[in-house]
Amino acid sequence: MSDFQELIKSFPKTREYVRDFFVYGFKTREEFREKSPRTYDNERRRLESWLGDYVRKDYVSRSSNISQGVNISQGVNISQGVNISQGVNISLAIDSNLLDTNPLFQVWKTKSFTDNDIVLHFLILDLLSDSRELTAEEITEHLLDEYEALFDVQTVRRKCNAYEKEGLLQKKKVGKTIVFSLNLSLISWIRDRENMADALSFYQIAESFGVVGNYLTEKLDHRNQSFRAKHSFCVHTLEDEILLKLLDAMNGKQEVHLEMKSSRRGTANTADCTPLQIFTSTRSGRRFLCGYVKHSRRFTCYRLDTIRTVTPLQRLPKYDELLSILDRNREHLWGVSFHGGSRHLEKLTMKLQVFAPREQYIVNRLKQEGRHGTVTKLEQNVYQYEIEVFDCNEMLPWIRTFIGRILSLTCTDKSVEQLFYRDLQTMYRMYQIEETK
Repeated sequence: MSDFQELIKSFPKTREYVRDFFVYGFKTREEFREKSPRTYDNERRRLESWLGDYVRKDYVSRSSNISQGVNISQGVNISQGVNISQGVNISLAIDSNLLDTNPLFQVWKTKSFTDNDIVLHFLILDLLSDSRELTAEEITEHLLDEYEALFDVQTVRRKCNAYEKEGLLQKKKVGKTIVFSLNLSLISWIRDRENMADALSFYQIAESFGVVGNYLTEKLDHRNQSFRAKHSFCVHTLEDEILLKLLDAMNGKQEVHLEMKSSRRGTANTADCTPLQIFTSTRSGRRFLCGYVKHSRRFTCYRLDTIRTVTPLQRLPKYDELLSILDRNREHLWGVSFHGGSRHLEKLTMKLQVFAPREQYIVNRLKQEGRHGTVTKLEQNVYQYEIEVFDCNEMLPWIRTFIGRILSLTCTDKSVEQLFYRDLQTMYRMYQIEETK
């Protein structure tokens, strides 16, 4: 039986657990049915170690039928055949507007390593800290002479090349040999610029890949004391690995293969598409990949938090042409859905009663929040709002905010129209209101 390890090799698995606890939460051990109890326990222990200050435990009672008169483990004598036990709901309670940084950044700092990894990391950086320039062979010799650490030259060379790619070291050719030295250019550049630490503090809580700003501010021993974000979506950092791969594919104008898993139904599926843009909902904070699916010849949006892996495919010559078509189609998007009742635009018309001028703010709302729709005054205190979009279903939450003023609503997608009036009838019954004819 393997021992529990706090550090991890596979980030996607931990990302899924952190999201479960943070976004969905309030599940007991028995309710994580897709994972084994041992896996759940390990992930819970990691979570409590990384984010202990934000872990909340709620004890809940559960009951089930048992034989009469059995004394269960909690010490309660049951005489009526009901087993009363306690379960623990684990969740993360994070109030983003009170934080100086995103606590979920800690998840990125938990990658496992081998003994050689950690020894070489500190010894090589310490060896080169006095501005020396050494070859891989010379580094290997100095490791043995100064630290009594014996390593193979090829192992040292691979580690130095890996650190050069990461930006920790820099290498250059001197004659016929390659020498390595410590790369302090970024930190020196940041330290030489006044207020750069504050800029990084703002970046870490306001932008994608904020963990980069967090790493740099920690390197500078700087703590964010200036900025707070009222509406900050901490969970975005869990998607940044996926986002980076998608942005790389966009820059390379490549198609991608996506492996996804529905958070609601738990079903897995795949898709090949051309990634074009990333959409972010200002209301819910959800991020979506908008891509073109060649098979169906349509644009489709995928939630980033459902994407498990991204595999780049071949380069697409007509990438810029697809991007131009998407820009034109975005004019007729209400949210992120291109899939309405048909492949054509759907038209929605809504007539409202507005007592102007004292209710001019309603007309202003229609104009400001109604995207590309048009607002027309039909007669005294009656206004009409019209719009053509791909999917009118997405409009219903916004339309319902005008209930009480709506005189009529029609839509070329009759299912939207029927759903709106059916919801009204349900509300009438709920509040025992007699429907007006």
